[in-house]
Amino acid sequence: MSKVFLFPIAVFLLFQTTFICTYIASVLEGHVVPDIPYISDSATYSPESCVFGQLINTGCVLLGIVVYIRYRQIQQLIYHHPSLMETTAKMNQIALWLGIGSAIGCSIVANFQETNVRIMHYVGALNCFGLGTAYFWLQANLTYNISPYIGSVRLAHARLGLAVLCTIFFTVVAVTGVISHILFDGQDPRKWYPSDGGWKYHVASTISEWIVATVFCFYILSFTDEFKLISFDHPPIAIAGYEDLKSNENEHVDA
Repeated sequence: MSKVFLFPIAVFLLFQTTFICTYIASVLEGHVVPDIPYISDSATYSPESCVFGQLINTGCVLLGIVVYIRYRQIQQLIYHHPSLMETTAKMNQIALWLGIGSAIGCSIVANFQETNVRIMHYVGALNCFGLGTAYFWLQANLTYNISPYIGSVRLAHARLGLAVLCTIFFTVVAVTGVISHILFDGQDPRKWYPSDGGWKYHVASTISEWIVATVFCFYILSFTDEFKLISFDHPPIAIAGYEDLKSNENEHVDA
């Protein structure tokens, strides 16, 4: 398989399309007001919640594949350049688990709506954005480490900048989200109006979430050029007992 660079592109297109189309559908259905709701608020009610969950689950699988390919790519670099072992190997392993955890958290957000299982929804959001931001910091550092061999220092700078943006706006989401819900005195948080309490904090929180999600997608897209250098072979399959059976057949033919 030589076109693994398509995986980051697929993740970018799938997530962005899902977010936008779900928002449009939820507004047309009257499930949210046409301002800037949280991404998950526009996927709370059916039918858009069903489509959102299915597409995000698919995207999370693809995201997990991207994380694994990146891990294997750096592992291969370490194999060819042992000098990277001390500075890169452990960080690469940690990044793998952070990336997988972020993908699982994103899937939890999509499948456990805030109106149904609030605690799990928040846990999923924390894993998705929190672990994802940590993953981006590690990947920026890893990009600096491997830049003499693949990538570039400019790309490392860009990823560092995206990691900083994620950190800033994720913090804004968390702080203003808590404040807005404390001050909120309306009935349905999916239909938040300026007359409701905490409106400014609510808008700041939702806009920040959209920014974080967009930055996430562009960060994953940034792996595209590096993945063009990779090709995967199909994994070898060994059937237990088959080799012994084949050896016996060869001995029988020789006899």
